[in-house]
Amino acid sequence: MSYSKRQFVEKAYEKIGIAKYSFDISPEMETAAVEDLDAMMGEWNGRGIRLGYPMPGSPEDTDLDAPTVVPNWAWSAVYLNLAIMLSDSLGKAVSPETKTGALRAYNTVMSRSITIPQVQMPASMPSGAGNRWRGPGWNYVVPPSAQSISGPDDGPNFE
Repeated sequence: MSYSKRQFVEKAYEKIGIAKYSFDISPEMETAAVEDLDAMMGEWNGRGIRLGYPMPGSPEDTDLDAPTVVPNWAWSAVYLNLAIMLSDSLGKAVSPETKTGALRAYNTVMSRSITIPQVQMPASMPSGAGNRWRGPGWNYVVPPSAQSISGPDDGPNFE
């Protein structure tokens, strides 16, 4: 089970010091907070961080009780960074521990979201000292054969 948008907003307000049990959070404050949450997650999507957050088509289409499929290792990054965004609009200061936790959680999300592209060695790359003579061009890396991803199968025919 994952957080809903409302739960992310409530947790962010709690981290600022405006807890639901001691302050009444108005519906306008919740709406503004979920719009900030949508904007933050849209920015993260632009950076290549895709967490399964349901993006609305427009600010009017957002549903505060919509469930998200954000993984549990990213929950703290979402609500801590949202708390920092909301604190500016409320004129409140967040604690240094909250800022440090937000940065650490965001770095965790970034490290889990990065994919390292695979690189082939170019044919002009020297092969190294341990290789034996194999004919002309023996001291260079053999380029990989280009395999077609689509199209007919050129594999062996077992008829």
